Amino acid sequence: MASSKTPLYTALAANLGIAATKFIAASVTGSSAMISEGIHSLVDTLNELLLLLGLSRSQRPPDQKRPFGYGREQYFWSYVVALLIFAVGGGVSFYEGVTHMQHPELIKDPFWNYIVLGIAFILDGYSLITAWRAFNAQRGNQSLWAAIKDSKDSATFTVLFEDASDVLGLIIAFLGVFLGHAFKNPYLDGLASILIGLLLVGVAVVLARESKSLLLGEGVDSDMSTQLVALTEADPTVLKTVQIATIYLGPEEITMVQGVAFQADLTTEAINQAIVRIHASIQQAFPAIKHPFIQPVAMPENGKTLLPKTGVSH
Repeated sequence: MASSKTPLYTALAANLGIAATKFIAASVTGSSAMISEGIHSLVDTLNELLLLLGLSRSQRPPDQKRPFGYGREQYFWSYVVALLIFAVGGGVSFYEGVTHMQHPELIKDPFWNYIVLGIAFILDGYSLITAWRAFNAQRGNQSLWAAIKDSKDSATFTVLFEDASDVLGLIIAFLGVFLGHAFKNPYLDGLASILIGLLLVGVAVVLARESKSLLLGEGVDSDMSTQLVALTEADPTVLKTVQIATIYLGPEEITMVQGVAFQADLTTEAINQAIVRIHASIQQAFPAIKHPFIQPVAMPENGKTLLPKTGVSH
């Protein structure tokens, strides 16, 4: 399923408004956790813009410079987003927390902090629900982690992780402000900032790992690979699929290359006609395979094939 822009626009609108209100509240109350949360929302706003840029650029048609299209632009910008979350979101929040611990300042009146955190929780919660629905529409019956590992739609799972970290960060910030004020202990506010930073670093590491794997190139899973071989070998002219290789160029764009052994008595014209039939049957069953290629090869003497054990590696 192709990337949906709805979760991105929802998250963008929510984070833009929330970032402004958090910084206003932080300037009034002097809360370190609120500054960290404001930075968090500001980084998320930039992230949504970068993901939208990646989606837009990935949809450009093929040209002479990129004959297979620009689909993997989405994966590149998702990786950039992960780096931003790590360096800016996590790093600055951690630094702000350490600085507040070194120069503690007690929050005098947390009223505006609570108001902003409440509004932010509602908006981020709605954004999280929107992202969760979009992700669920893609994952089917898979478990959450399996769906994330197998997903080729980096924009959707990036927004999901961002929104989840937003909600968790708000809970941490609330606890930091509430406990710091209740116990007259400013160090708890700084500790909340540090925890938010560590949360963002953890999220960034997971997103970078998944985006890097997609950027370097992943193939289809073993089940789909088996089905592709079956469709190929269903043609009466085919003796055996000797080798198959696939790679995702985008969430809905796959390139497939097969080495196929045909019957020895076929003419060149008959082989070409068979290749056309096989391509048609494969693309009918799997429309995401935009670039199918079949190379006629000799049947190996030992009869062994070179089929991959799995199409996904992380």
